Parts: sequence; structure tokens; C-alpha cells
Amino acid sequence: MKKYKYLILVILLVGSFFLSGNMKKEKGIEIGDKLPSFSLLDQNGELFSSDDYIGKTALVIYFYPKDDTSGCTKEACKFRDNYEDFTDLEVQIIGISGDSVESHKNFADKYNLPFTLLADTDNDVRGLFGVPTSFFGTVPGRVTYVVNNSGVVIHIYNSMIKAENHIDEALKALKN
Repeated sequence: MKKYKYLILVILLVGSFFLSGNMKKEKGIEIGDKLPSFSLLDQNGELFSSDDYIGKTALVIYFYPKDDTSGCTKEACKFRDNYEDFTDLEVQIIGISGDSVESHKNFADKYNLPFTLLADTDNDVRGLFGVPTSFFGTVPGRVTYVVNNSGVVIHIYNSMIKAENHIDEALKALKN
């Protein structure tokens, strides 16, 4: 009987890890909301301000857990490989994680990432957007926000385990 209790606990833990990335957020940014003002340092130590882009260009802002990990590297490299598709649509790609400026610089250099990576070391912007965590709050979530030229969020894709789908979802939303 004790063995079954442990098995049920393990099933619940694993299930919550995979499902939590797909759960609806209770607060934060929703489709139709204006992009909030925020400023963070990019991989080159330069200040990025969201206000500088509103009314000028569309944005794809993707939150990811950690530089140089398997899923995050696949996601970043697929954004890189499809970068021209985004620039043809006059869209800026912005990646955000809790890693440092130096970590972002190393990650961008190692994989030749041509887009901006922002260091949200205190997770303030992640909180502002309402990006959920997975696995009982221990792993930062993976969510992509597509923002039109007017600064309005037009699409949100939330999937922890389907990292590479974020790119296809963003392009599909931009083309519709």
C-alpha cells in the first residue's frame, strides 16, 4: 500500500511539471492588453526600454528559463534560424530570462544569436507579465508574447515542453 502512495505522489509531481506550463495564468498580461513599460539591460550592457518600440515596430517577447540549457538553446537557435522571417515582417525579437548580462553575452556569442536578450535578474519583468513558474514554482516558465506596432498584445503562447513551437506560433500570429 505504501508503494502505491509513493507512485501516486510521483505521478502527481511529474504531471504537475508538464501541465503547469500550460495552465491559464490568474494575473498578468492578457491578449488585448497594452505592453507595460519596462527597462532592462541587454547582453551588451545597454539599457533596453519597451517605450522606445511602441508605435514603431512589432515585438516578439519570449521568456525562457535559463541560458545554455537544452530546451532554451533549441528555442533560441530556432528564433535565430527564422530571424529573417521576423525581420521581413519588421518585428524585433526579445528574449528575457533571469540570467545575468554576462551569461546572455556568452549565450548570444556561442550560438550567434542576432536578437536582444534581456537580463531580468530580479524577475521583476517576469512578474509584471505574470509568467507562471513550473514544477511547484522552482522553474521559470516559458511564455511568448506577440505585440503589434501599437503596443497591444495580440497573441500569447505558453508551453514549457514545446520550446520550438514558440517560433511557429509567433510567426503564425504575426501573419494573421
